Amino acid sequence: MTDILFALSKILWFPARPGHFALIVGFLGLLLVWRGRRSGRWLVLASLGFFLMLVATPVNQWLLLPLEDRFPRPAAVPERVDGIIVLGGAVDQNITEARGIPSLNGAAERMTEGVVLANRYPGARIVFTGGQGSFVHGSVTEADVARQLWTAMGITPERVIYEDQARNTHENAVFTRRLVEPKPGEVWLLVTSASHMPRSVGVFRAAGWRDIVPWPVNYRSGHTWQAWYDAPFPERLGQFEWAFREWIGLMAYRLMGRTESVLPAP
Repeated sequence: MTDILFALSKILWFPARPGHFALIVGFLGLLLVWRGRRSGRWLVLASLGFFLMLVATPVNQWLLLPLEDRFPRPAAVPERVDGIIVLGGAVDQNITEARGIPSLNGAAERMTEGVVLANRYPGARIVFTGGQGSFVHGSVTEADVARQLWTAMGITPERVIYEDQARNTHENAVFTRRLVEPKPGEVWLLVTSASHMPRSVGVFRAAGWRDIVPWPVNYRSGHTWQAWYDAPFPERLGQFEWAFREWIGLMAYRLMGRTESVLPAP
């Protein structure tokens, strides 16, 4: 059943992705207009209206802000940390396999922050969790890329547990807990993108990580006009799609019982 849900999530996301969906609607409208049906004009207008909305308003920021503000970093840096968990999603294993060197995407701060924390807390256990998160992939996992990158940056492979089976956030939480078996009272930091943190915390709590400490990175929103309107259109579309996917993921995970609430609270 888990494999079926994973496959469905990847297949359905392609047409449901807002940019793709708007284009599909627009081309369908053009087809209807070409066949002489005036109703197609409304579909064309709806498609163009979506893209105009992204240009004229900071709707991408409005979707991101509640997610990224939900779990701020601790006001005081913890004096003792027993473990650090870095979620996958920041590397491109397919490009890495094609080119032979580690390739990072827009969530690269997950990887750099992992190195910063490893140096700050030399006694902490480190876990990177990420397998084959993409539907079409080769033989290289996210953990393989992380191992190659972090080793080159000075973190010895013996210090890190590389979990290479998880395909989504739910499996990140379940498989990592099974590997490290955290003890009561231990302090574990959870490193992932700020917009992904609500879903991650909810899933980790449901999997038994009751005292996980959120450590968000990779912020993409702000509370100033400059932050709202500075990004070019392709970046705005990407932010909108990322935030839209997170909101859908929060609702889907709640329906599947993988979280205890739609929007977990601090």
